Amino acid sequence: MSDNNLLTIGKHTWKSRLITGTGKFEDLDVMRAALAASGSEIVTVAVRRVEIGQRHAEHILDYVPKHMTILPNTAGCFSADDAVRSARLSREVLDTDLIKLEVLGDKQTLLPDPVETVKAAKILVDEGFTVMCYTSDDPIMAQRLADVGVASVMPAGAPIGSGQGILNRNNILIILEQRRPGVPIIVDAGVGTASDVSVAMELGCDGVLLNTGIAGARDPVTMAAAMKHAIEAGRLAFLAGRIPRKLYAKASSPEEGVIASAEAQR
Repeated sequence: MSDNNLLTIGKHTWKSRLITGTGKFEDLDVMRAALAASGSEIVTVAVRRVEIGQRHAEHILDYVPKHMTILPNTAGCFSADDAVRSARLSREVLDTDLIKLEVLGDKQTLLPDPVETVKAAKILVDEGFTVMCYTSDDPIMAQRLADVGVASVMPAGAPIGSGQGILNRNNILIILEQRRPGVPIIVDAGVGTASDVSVAMELGCDGVLLNTGIAGARDPVTMAAAMKHAIEAGRLAFLAGRIPRKLYAKASSPEEGVIASAEAQR
């Protein structure tokens, strides 16, 4: 596999460009099977869900396939202080510099708080974390986070868990156009089905993070396999380069030489 097909974030590199989550599954056995079917090599785990000091508690990490990289996230944090505290805890417990930063501003919409997000990102970058940062699809916010030094900017395709897909392709395209070298753009949140994943990848995104689209499907394991193929197909289509859109039809068969050839055979 060429380097062009590898996902590199900070000092870490993976073959798969799909990042999956561990929330909302009906049970841990289904979660494990879905994660395996997805082909993903990175899985997010909310720091608050990792049982600390409970020896006999069923541990969610026991159900994560061994080949997967654990990406702790600060889900459920509504201030920079809370997010930074969770990130520091994850580093101690999981022995990783990776963190998916999420600082929410509203419990109903789950939209990110831009001020608190930038504040937390700066602190964590300065402390040596590899910060993968959830944000809105605002190109200005994406620039601010890149300025702070995050390892990956992760704009939402749609509100968390909504399944609406990529609502604002133009903003995503602007973010992609303005991205800094070495800072991957990964769509995070709102993906509902495989076609949404393909759209994100065909736009040129470096990857997709999703959870509910798999966990909430009627058959999570089969949907996970669909998401795997969608990532690969979308990436290949982006690399191949789509044909331009045109207002009028253009015949695919040759328009010259056909009649002359037919008459020559008479």
